[in-house]
Amino acid sequence: MEKSADINWLKWLQFTVLVSVTLYFGSTLFIPLSFALLISFVLYPICVWLEKKEFPRWAAIALCLLLLLALVGGLGYLLVRQMLRFGAEWPQLQGKLKAAWGNISLYAETHFGFDATKQVAWLEGMAADVASSAFSLVQGVVYTSAVSLVLLVLIPIYVALILYNREALARALYSFFPKDEHQKIHQILLETITTYYNFIKGMAIVYLVVGVLNSLGLLLIGVPHAIFFGVAASVLTFIPYVGITIGAILPMAVAWITYDSMWYPLGVVLVFGVVQYLEANLIFPWAVSARLQVNMLFTLLAIVAGGILWGASGMILFIPFLAILKLIADKHEAMRPISLLLGSGKERR
Repeated sequence: MEKSADINWLKWLQFTVLVSVTLYFGSTLFIPLSFALLISFVLYPICVWLEKKEFPRWAAIALCLLLLLALVGGLGYLLVRQMLRFGAEWPQLQGKLKAAWGNISLYAETHFGFDATKQVAWLEGMAADVASSAFSLVQGVVYTSAVSLVLLVLIPIYVALILYNREALARALYSFFPKDEHQKIHQILLETITTYYNFIKGMAIVYLVVGVLNSLGLLLIGVPHAIFFGVAASVLTFIPYVGITIGAILPMAVAWITYDSMWYPLGVVLVFGVVQYLEANLIFPWAVSARLQVNMLFTLLAIVAGGILWGASGMILFIPFLAILKLIADKHEAMRPISLLLGSGKERR
């Protein structure tokens, strides 16, 4: 009996390693396909509703994708507008930077004997180092941009094809299982769609809470247009790591120009840093795991595993994957231990 259990655990370990290797090396294929599945599951109820209103299927899909494009375009417009506003403030900011550098240079020369000639030589050396690494950085940015452009084209195509051929894809899925299991698979599929939809609602809650906390923090330190900056930074967290940096640049610059003190930009950094810490460790796991009925420990583990295998995309996608595993485990008695392990301790209503 003990030997049989060891064999089962060995099979599970081999299966886990095989899946991990496949996901890692197949990320270029699986990431856009996974995003397309997520989007198609969210758009599916809207498509069905439009089709009941006697829209042709292709027209319903096209309208849903246009609405999605309008939403993404609106977020892009917000980003561009923020960058333009920062550009308008740049002349004043540049003057502040020159004055600050002059003060730092004088302080270094007076207190440390680091004269202006050595400072210039140090700056030139640093500039040379930056220039030497700039080419590889530009290559990486160009490659990432090209990949992102391809994904922007592929994902809507995948979404349209999944939604248009959904019955055929469902029948193909059912064919992998015995006939008496088809009803159970159908139920799991419906619950999966609901899970993805709840995941999106959870993310909306995350953005809302982060926006409120950002705005309150900026209001407390007296930054002008605090609500606008707080909400913009919240929306920009959609871009992992880089988004919060972009969102912080403009309020930091405005705070510096308004109050002529470095303490206010540092206050902005502190506010965004604290909110980001809360978002990563408390708000995101709480909001999303609560919607998916998966306990917070395994939600965090899924985020880490997704980051290792697929980077930022995996941190987003692996949480609903974990929820799907929980749904399947709930329906199969043989996977009862996994269901109990992943469960939040609350029965699904």
